[in-house]
Amino acid sequence: MKNNVLFLLILAFMLSLSLHAQRGVRIAYIDTEYILEKVPEYQEATLQLDKKAQKWKNEIDTKLATIEQKRKDLSNEKALLTKELIDEREEDIFFEEKEILDYQQKRFGPNGDLFIQKRQLMQPIQDQIFAAVQDMATGRKYDFIFDKSSDAVMLFSAKQFDISEQVLRSITRTSKRKQAKSKAERKAANKEELIPEINEELESRQKALDEKKAKRDSAVEKRRQEILNAREAKKKEAEARRQKIVEDREKAKQAKLDSRNKTTSHPVISDDETTSKPTEQTKTEGDGKTQAQLIEENKQKKLKEREARKKALEARKKKILEERQKAKDSLNKNN
Repeated sequence: MKNNVLFLLILAFMLSLSLHAQRGVRIAYIDTEYILEKVPEYQEATLQLDKKAQKWKNEIDTKLATIEQKRKDLSNEKALLTKELIDEREEDIFFEEKEILDYQQKRFGPNGDLFIQKRQLMQPIQDQIFAAVQDMATGRKYDFIFDKSSDAVMLFSAKQFDISEQVLRSITRTSKRKQAKSKAERKAANKEELIPEINEELESRQKALDEKKAKRDSAVEKRRQEILNAREAKKKEAEARRQKIVEDREKAKQAKLDSRNKTTSHPVISDDETTSKPTEQTKTEGDGKTQAQLIEENKQKKLKEREARKKALEARKKKILEERQKAKDSLNKNN
């Protein structure tokens, strides 16, 4: 019978260890100094205590300065005093100094007034912190909660395990409930959620969903960036092709204009024109113009016509470039 009971106990212990291992250890920590800095009551009491300590320190410094002055006076008057008077005054200075040192020990010693009042000041806040930590450990099923401000050395502590803010909010809510005067204030304070219960299965499932969503968002963002890069590359390539076509067309137009200018700047006079000089000359003699004058007029006329054609071509080219620039701007705006 005893063996059966022992076997059942061992089996239950092993099952509990297995469940604990599957669940994982939940660890958190708090920073007591940070919490105390955020509690208004503690800060106000600390300020009053610091003022009192400063007052004690000023009293001690004043008395020590008085004793030091007595020593200097005795040193200056030693030549005029007898040995008995010197010993008597030195003894008085010694006793006064001892009284001041005892007073200093009473105020600032390990068991002095400052230490005791500080401990009395911190005790209620520490009790509140301890109660809030106990409730939070029970409600959230923490296995360990450490204090970062204690003597235990914490070489590293991740911010995600810091529950100081939750503990501080718990203390604030408790203080509100105690200070509530009206029925409405007490009702509102009681409705505040102190520590939410943790559903570990739901928490793990939510964590897995968050990880999947993060991976999916990362893949979507990566694909979107690839599409944007490819689109930008195609846009640059098309822009380069359009620019090259425009440059080639401009070069071809310029070559045509240059060749046309060369042909029109050196007109060739045919044999028919030379043979017809006498007849033309005879025809124009009646008008009072020589053949040379007519040739010059014809040359000036052709030059004017060529200049007009050049201006027309320049205007046409400018218009084509403006239309292409407008089309290019419209295409960029649509993209």
